Amino acid sequence: MGQPEVGSLEEELRLLSSEMTRPRARECLVCYLYRMLEFGCRGHEFTVRYRDLRAPRATALLARLGRMGGLCCECEVFMNAYQPNPRYFAENDDGDYIVDPMPPCHGVRRGSTQPCCLWVRIRRW
Repeated sequence: MGQPEVGSLEEELRLLSSEMTRPRARECLVCYLYRMLEFGCRGHEFTVRYRDLRAPRATALLARLGRMGGLCCECEVFMNAYQPNPRYFAENDDGDYIVDPMPPCHGVRRGSTQPCCLWVRIRRW
């Protein structure tokens, strides 16, 4: 009698997990990855999920992020590739951007892997 309940609960958790990690309508890749950091660093699992669901033709996405410094994981995307746009975020006394609370994504067209205007590319000289 306990087995059907366990199976039902497992299915419910799978559905909930899928919904929690689904990109939102018009959500850009970088806002999505920032939101997914809540679940920890998991390599490029969420980048691949975003690509598969929102931009399946972006077959070179991982290579492009790698060239930008996001080679091994999504955390590196925020360390080496993108930072909050100073136009939308204040800095604290240490020079770090205050992103809590995170504003809603400004959105991109379906199929795009570009960030919305909340993010700017980190330039390394």
